[in-house]
Amino acid sequence: MNKRETFTQVKLSDSQRKKLNDEIKTFYLDERGEEIGMIEQMQLLTLFEEKMAPVVYNKALDDVKKWFMQAMENLDSDYYAFYKNISF
Repeated sequence: MNKRETFTQVKLSDSQRKKLNDEIKTFYLDERGEEIGMIEQMQLLTLFEEKMAPVVYNKALDDVKKWFMQAMENLDSDYYAFYKNISF
């Protein structure tokens, strides 16, 4: 991704898709006591990818920016901590 290219959609690998489909199936069975078919699993995963993943992704970016800004503030104060008291 170049520096001006924007994020458009979450792309999952086949193994990630399989793992998440298995998680959805397990969730429905454990939490609701219901069997869920492969088509329903795929539809739910598509919903998550298209609607929820961008929200979570943007939140993560906001959190990283907040962390980075704090780290830069700390860097600035840490930098000046190395200064020696000198008088001429």
